[in-house]
Amino acid sequence: MRNTIKRFLPNHESVHSNRWLRPFANSLLHPRLWHLNRHSAAGAIALGLFCGLIPGPFQALAAAAGCVMFRVNLPLAVVTTLYSNPLTIVPLYVLAYGVGSRVMGMSTNGFVQPPDMGELQFAQWLGALADWMVGLGKPLALGLIVLAAIFSLVGYIGVKAAWRVWLIRAWHGRRARRSSGS
Repeated sequence: MRNTIKRFLPNHESVHSNRWLRPFANSLLHPRLWHLNRHSAAGAIALGLFCGLIPGPFQALAAAAGCVMFRVNLPLAVVTTLYSNPLTIVPLYVLAYGVGSRVMGMSTNGFVQPPDMGELQFAQWLGALADWMVGLGKPLALGLIVLAAIFSLVGYIGVKAAWRVWLIRAWHGRRARRSSGS
């Protein structure tokens, strides 16, 4: 499992040789940020899922800062933030608004539909989308935090469980090969 994931991640040398990352070499090149085991993978997925709901283009930056702070796998956390993208952000925010409204005990009847791209240019639509999100206010903000925490917890437990299942299957496979080879 680890080798499969490592194929898609950048190696330590490519980060070290990148001129844009050189000023941050002391913190970004810490070995625990690049080591992949069940603990760093679970923490990275949880952090990436949490940071994926941060509004705006700050998701990867927040994930990287969290990785430096918690010493979990950096590339995996940054890649995990990509689950929220232009195709999924509106449904995620609608869900977050619903969760926030329920937590606050509000009715969701006052919900205003997100702006339709229709005749608008992409930049105008993004501005209208930002205005729509600001108009949703407290239920959306609370819902984003609650939803991010839920995603993070489910991701952490899911990775730990999946890695454990994989390890148990590998142990059983080795035991079967040893017993059949003897």
